[in-house]
Amino acid sequence: MENATNELLTGWKTLANELAHSLHLSVPPVSITFSDESPDSVPAFDEPMSSPSDDGRAGRVPASCVFWVKAIAATFTTSPKDHGNCSVGRYTHGLASFAEVADNADIAALLESGWVDGTDVGKIPAISKRANAISYGPLTDARFAPDVVLLRVNGRQLMVLSDAVPELRIEGKPQCHIVALAKEYNQVAASVGCALSRARTGMGPDEMTVAIPGSRLASVVQAVRQTAAVDTVVAKYAADDAKRFKVRQ
Repeated sequence: MENATNELLTGWKTLANELAHSLHLSVPPVSITFSDESPDSVPAFDEPMSSPSDDGRAGRVPASCVFWVKAIAATFTTSPKDHGNCSVGRYTHGLASFAEVADNADIAALLESGWVDGTDVGKIPAISKRANAISYGPLTDARFAPDVVLLRVNGRQLMVLSDAVPELRIEGKPQCHIVALAKEYNQVAASVGCALSRARTGMGPDEMTVAIPGSRLASVVQAVRQTAAVDTVVAKYAADDAKRFKVRQ
């Protein structure tokens, strides 16, 4: 049993390293796992709970997407209450129905600003089954199979991914719904980001996100490896060809 576990851990680490190498990622891949119980081997996220807002919202971080940033450096597990501050994230992660969050002040602010349309907001993809725990961490340190692997990418890296995975979906706001697309619908999905998430996570203006179903990671890594190799050949040809156009002094 121990050998099988070690092989599994080695496998995720290998895939993570290969993906980071092929795409030249500046931020390591993050694993996200939904479960009925908190894993015994994973420590609970222990930053203090915020004071409640006027409508009763509170959480350990401003929004679920902030856990993606925290997970770059550490592996931890969260409970539903830890995600309580952002009603959008609670909905997309399957921690609340839209009816349960519809009257919250943050939803009202988004609707009033015109950021989302009231007739469409309830149609945003969401995870259907409520988890009692969501675990995060660097994919290189994954202790069990992730449901979703999250990447932070730039335009060039997204170019390679879109060639490697032709059916890749390019999505907009809210950024967090790509997690639901990966887990619930087994789709590889990218998001150009959203103002809500960028303000809360501090993501750079040139960064986007990609969510990959854990069950598809090996095939995606293989496709990325092949695509990146081809792009290297093409880029070298283009660079060599461009030498004819150097300005003569």
